[in-house]
Amino acid sequence: MQTDQSIQEVTSGIHQQPGGKSWLLVTEHSTYALGVSEEGLLLQLYWGARLPLGTDIAAARLPRERSSQDVALTLAPEVYPVMGGLRYGEIAAQAIFSDGTRDIDLRFASAEIEEKQGLPELRLRLCDAAYPLEVILSYRVDSKNDLIIRAASFHNLGDEEILLERAFSAAWHLPQQFASRRLTTLAGHWAGESRVQQQPIVAGSVQIESRKGVTGSTAYPWFAIDTQATEQQGEVYFGTIAWSGNWNLRISTRITGETTIAGGIHEHDFAWVLAGKQSFTTPDFIAGFAEDGFNGGRHRLHNYVRQHVLPQPQASQPRPVLYNSWEATTFDVSEEGQSKLAEHAAALGVELFVVDDGWFPARNHDHAGLGDWRVDPQKFPNGLQPLVDRVHELGMQFGIWVEPEMVNPDSDLYRAHPDWIYHFPTRPRSEARNQLVLNVGRQDVQEYLIDLLDKLIGDHGVDFIKWDMNRPISEPGWPEYVAAGHNAREIWVRHVEGVYTIMDTLRARHPNLSIESCSSGGSRADLGILERTDQVWSSDNTHPDARLFIQEGISHILPGRVMGDWVTDTPSDRVQNEIPLSYRFHVAMMGMLGIGGHLLHWSEKDLAEAKRWIAVYKQIRPLVQDGDQYWLISPSATAGDWAAVESVAPDAGEAVVFVYRRTNPFWETTPRLRLQGLAPNSSYRVQLMGQPESEAQQYSGASLMHQGIALPLGHSSYASCILHLQKISSNA
Repeated sequence: MQTDQSIQEVTSGIHQQPGGKSWLLVTEHSTYALGVSEEGLLLQLYWGARLPLGTDIAAARLPRERSSQDVALTLAPEVYPVMGGLRYGEIAAQAIFSDGTRDIDLRFASAEIEEKQGLPELRLRLCDAAYPLEVILSYRVDSKNDLIIRAASFHNLGDEEILLERAFSAAWHLPQQFASRRLTTLAGHWAGESRVQQQPIVAGSVQIESRKGVTGSTAYPWFAIDTQATEQQGEVYFGTIAWSGNWNLRISTRITGETTIAGGIHEHDFAWVLAGKQSFTTPDFIAGFAEDGFNGGRHRLHNYVRQHVLPQPQASQPRPVLYNSWEATTFDVSEEGQSKLAEHAAALGVELFVVDDGWFPARNHDHAGLGDWRVDPQKFPNGLQPLVDRVHELGMQFGIWVEPEMVNPDSDLYRAHPDWIYHFPTRPRSEARNQLVLNVGRQDVQEYLIDLLDKLIGDHGVDFIKWDMNRPISEPGWPEYVAAGHNAREIWVRHVEGVYTIMDTLRARHPNLSIESCSSGGSRADLGILERTDQVWSSDNTHPDARLFIQEGISHILPGRVMGDWVTDTPSDRVQNEIPLSYRFHVAMMGMLGIGGHLLHWSEKDLAEAKRWIAVYKQIRPLVQDGDQYWLISPSATAGDWAAVESVAPDAGEAVVFVYRRTNPFWETTPRLRLQGLAPNSSYRVQLMGQPESEAQQYSGASLMHQGIALPLGHSSYASCILHLQKISSNA
């Protein structure tokens, strides 16, 4: 961080240019530039590959007005365009002032460079020309990971209320160019989340969104825009919104090719009353630029998540191999049954045993019990403690499933507090999965849940909770809040803030607690929730065919240590063992390995094989969870027939490669696979994992990356292998 009088070779960091009206945000491989025009407007001047000189950036000027229909203000690449004046492109903010004015006119006022959360931060203060509204734009720079983290804060400096009706986090601009661009997003549904979607960018607007009150499974708040890029090379712009509620991401392109990406909290049914002397801050919008393809984007976001998002100390510890009892017992939970499963799990090398749904009163089906978070005395006549103690005696951590935001109408909680539900007094209360949504924006609801969960965790020595949310919000009413003169459209934000408050409080009281985020699978797997959780359940679908697509998509954002995957008794649509157990393990070992099958029904042969693969996973776990991940073959590009993923240690001293072939109907030979990220002048020992009788081979890094390696897959369908590479010498 510095203010330069004369910049020659620009170093990484934030630089204020001479005159104090323009700034360079420089990372190891990129430059982002912005400046103030003569009119006091903040314009983006450049975003892309790193530039060596500050003089490479032109001064901030409004573009030439093309016509009265194509005015300069609409064409200008404003860093935070607001609704007001002659603006007809993407807007980041809307507000209504106390006199009814629905027009904002922000002008640059001042700038300061500070440090926040261990990163340099540029804070730009904008003020409305007529009203006491101040907006502070925050730019934090993660130089090592080539990322810029943006947010906006609204401050009411007066006494009259200001109503915010849109408050996006940021807008980013890409200039016109000769080459065409392509947009990549993630889409899906329950049990089919985060599948890669690609389309050419043409004139018009693309919107991806969630309006369910949760991040959602139909889309993910992430984008990538590339110019003829591959997994390994080419220019890619990418970004993600760190928010766990309604969100909106809009990509708009003019016929001349200029593209704007704007996003943040969804404006659908949103309002925030900004009372006098009060403020409102948006979630972060993290974005970056890479010249090394989609894998380059992965590396940067993965490192950012590990270094700046995930809670400590858990983020520095290996994520444990877990067993979850849901598929084995569903609601038929008992101390004896869970103890038997725990004994089998411990014998395999499992490190965390999780009791899923069904442990609390009346929970013999999904029609009753949610909200009554106390141990069922019929299922656990001696309480929960004997099971917890037994799990700990077996050398495992103990985890338990909860769904704090939900309540069944058939529950003691609902009978006592029907007013704690989102509702409109004149409308029916819509049930989904036989449950309703608690208004966790209410402080009394937060206190109730904190008290119950704190006792559950503290009294029993719980190490891990699986936090689920199995339905969206509906009837978003809050009659008492409205009666007190407030705006109930705030609930979409207040719900998320309530969830964050509960989780943050529990973690503060129990620093060693780990939390998994689950929402009918992968519907809440964003960077906002990951600031207070340690892992996510990326889908309820554990079929290995589906999982390769799902895991490819989510890998654009989340590192291996975050993505949970289980080996289960799925697929139920096929003959039980048509897909080999080894293949199912290999797919699940790409992330945070878990087991979900009914171990009491597994054969001795399968149990022995499972134990072997768990031991293999523990050997390669540091690479899988924290290595640089390269997708060598995309399942999306091969209709799911092939996939190959490599994780490389940061110093290129070690790597692991997963290869999957789903089908081979013509018994054809397999091409050699070219690896990535190795030291070309070093020699590597290559060992086939899980088969100790196999003979290790030795190759140079250059040979492995250019000639490739032969794959020991044979000719069968559902063939897979894991290769472990260890550097044994270096020839500089």
